[in-house]
Amino acid sequence: MSDRETHAITIGGVHRALPLFSVKPGLRIAVLNILGDTELVEAAAAALDRELTALAYDFMVTPEAKSIPLAQALSVRAGRRYAVLRKSYKPYMGDALRTETTSITTGTTQSLYLDEKDRSLVTGRRVLLLDDVVSTGSTLAGMRALMEKAGAQVAGVAAICTEGDGVEPGIIALAHLPLFGD
Repeated sequence: MSDRETHAITIGGVHRALPLFSVKPGLRIAVLNILGDTELVEAAAAALDRELTALAYDFMVTPEAKSIPLAQALSVRAGRRYAVLRKSYKPYMGDALRTETTSITTGTTQSLYLDEKDRSLVTGRRVLLLDDVVSTGSTLAGMRALMEKAGAQVAGVAAICTEGDGVEPGIIALAHLPLFGD
């Protein structure tokens, strides 16, 4: 058992104590890691599906990797396909589109790629940008840039949680996470 400080959240009736981790001096975040947490993923997908009923979208796009289970679960409920924006290029991705972002959790520049197959699926469509947590907006900006390059229209943004101050208005989220000092 860890003595690590936590922050409690409830998503769709599922309670979790999120561990706080330092991401840079003076800043800690509550880490939401849904990988392997089927109960939380299913609860979040069900709750988001209800929140998204009035949003007209054709397709979902999510960044690699933690939000992939959410995209899968929501895809099944909503009856819409999804694409994963990859963080590294592989030859089978063909004529992929690329942009760069900076993640709050790593503090480094990362690339996002929309592969050739998925590019053809989003072109001319209304897409929902989906992530587990939206914080600084850097990943979201990268996702928007790729959709613009691909000729897709962003219909909305959804996440399990928003985080910190100054989060872009209009994001459909189930909870908000504060930032923590040391």
